[in-house]
Amino acid sequence: MKWTAVTQADNIPPLEGRAVTVGGMELAIFNLKNRYRTVENKCPHMGGPLCDGIVAGSSVVCPLHGRRFDLETGMPVRASEPDCVATFPTRVEDGIIYVDLEEAA
Repeated sequence: MKWTAVTQADNIPPLEGRAVTVGGMELAIFNLKNRYRTVENKCPHMGGPLCDGIVAGSSVVCPLHGRRFDLETGMPVRASEPDCVATFPTRVEDGIIYVDLEEAA
């Protein structure tokens, strides 16, 4: 794995997301209280900024049209919706969030 330092963990309040651009990709990093998750910051349906969505449990709701995505898998919460978002391995070390841009799922 190739870890890239992205931001300080304190920059992302609990149950919120923030947009970051790393390696030419716009990502959304979410603070799920006891863990952080990273997904691409663009809803595949209408291109909505997922970082601005409402976090509920381990999912985020697209702010443009309400489609929900599981932040663990990137899959839509409703099985009838075909599109998903890429997820990226994320870890925190010494208060810094690291993302592996090469291991997108």
